[in-house]
Amino acid sequence: MDRLMALRAFSRVVELGGFTNAADSLQLSKTSVSDLVQSLEKHLGVRLLQRTTRRVTATAEGAAFYERCTHILADLDEAEASVMQARVAPKGRLRVDMPSGLARLFVIPRLAPFLARYPDLRLELGMGLRPVHLLDEGIDCVVRFGAQSDSSLVARRVGTMSHICCASPTYLREHAAPRHPEELSAHQCITYVSGRTGRVMDWEFERAGQRIQLTLDGVLAVNDQDGNIIAGLMGIGIAKVANYMARPYLESGQLVQVLTDWRAEQFPISVMYAQSRHLSAKLRIFVDWVSELIQEDPIFQTL
Repeated sequence: MDRLMALRAFSRVVELGGFTNAADSLQLSKTSVSDLVQSLEKHLGVRLLQRTTRRVTATAEGAAFYERCTHILADLDEAEASVMQARVAPKGRLRVDMPSGLARLFVIPRLAPFLARYPDLRLELGMGLRPVHLLDEGIDCVVRFGAQSDSSLVARRVGTMSHICCASPTYLREHAAPRHPEELSAHQCITYVSGRTGRVMDWEFERAGQRIQLTLDGVLAVNDQDGNIIAGLMGIGIAKVANYMARPYLESGQLVQVLTDWRAEQFPISVMYAQSRHLSAKLRIFVDWVSELIQEDPIFQTL
C-alpha cells in the first residue's frame, strides 16, 4: 500500500463527500480510491468511513484521523513547495486581503521592489476588515489582527499590533495630559465602534500587573481607524489608535503620545491561508515576504 497516496485518497473522500468526486479530483479510478481507503482501514484496524448508498461520512475515529492527516499533508506540501519554489517563477493572479491602514501605510509603500522582482505576478489587494471566506471567494491569503478561531486556516503569527493614546498639541495646550487612565473620563475622547458588534469598544490598560477597563462616553465615536486618526489630528480629543498608524504623525509632531507608562491593548498579527490549499510558489513567496516585512519592524514587536 502507498500510505501517502492512501492518506490523500482518504482525506479527499472526506472533503468531497464521496469516492466519485475524490477519484475525479485525484485523477484515479473510483475503484483505486476505494481500494486505497480499504487498505488504510485494514492497516489501522479501524473503520474510517461510514458508507451508505446515498453518502459517505467519517466515523468518529475517521474524523479524528482526518484532522491529523490534514496537518501531515499540509506540512508535506509546504516542504515540497519550499524546495520547488526556487525553480518555479511565481506568476498569475494572487488575491490578498488585509486591514486598510496596514496596506496604505506599511505594505503598499514597500511593494514596488517586490513587484519588480516578480514581473509575471498580478497582485490583487483587498483592504478592509470584513470577514472573508477564502475558498469561496478565491482569496489566497489574508492578514488579520487578533486571535483567530477558524481551524480550517493556517494562521502564521508574524507580529503584534499595539494601541497607544495620543492627541494633537493644540488639544494638549488646552487640556492637561492625563497621567492615569481614570483621568480620561474628564477628557474629550474619540471612541471606536466595533464593525462586528456595533458597540463602542472599552479602553483597556495595564501597568505592573494592574489592569483597568474603561467605558468612556466619547465626544465622537467612529468605526474607521483613519477617521480616528483624523479626529485626533483635528484636536477633537484623545484617540486610542494602532501605533503603526500613529507613527508618521508622532514623528512629525502632529500627534503626541499620552499615558506612555501604561500599555493599552495588544493583538497578534497573523498571515492566514487555507489549510487544505497547496502552497503555490506565488503564495509562498508573498507570505514569506510580508511576514518578514512585519517581523523586521520594531513597531510590531510586543511591548
